[in-house]
Amino acid sequence: MLPKKQGLYSPEFEHDNCGAGFICSLKGEKTNNIIPKALNILTCLEHRGAVSSDGKTGDGAGILIEIPHDYFIKQCDFKLPKPFDYSNYIFYAT
Repeated sequence: MLPKKQGLYSPEFEHDNCGAGFICSLKGEKTNNIIPKALNILTCLEHRGAVSSDGKTGDGAGILIEIPHDYFIKQCDFKLPKPFDYSNYIFYAT
């Protein structure tokens, strides 16, 4: 049963949410065996946002993984912030 209309809330605008899945190591272990499990979650979600409604484009669904800082240090020709500090910087590659 939905709440009654009050203030800015109106039950007529209620609808189902899009799917989401989460998987992680409860022990904090870094391992790539979690990636196939995360990809499996994507294939099992029946409803996700835009699900290629036009038949030509995807819905942007994917997995989020930790940024491989050591790899980027080797690959980038510009200075990077410390690990876990990426959100505080804007990069301009030269």
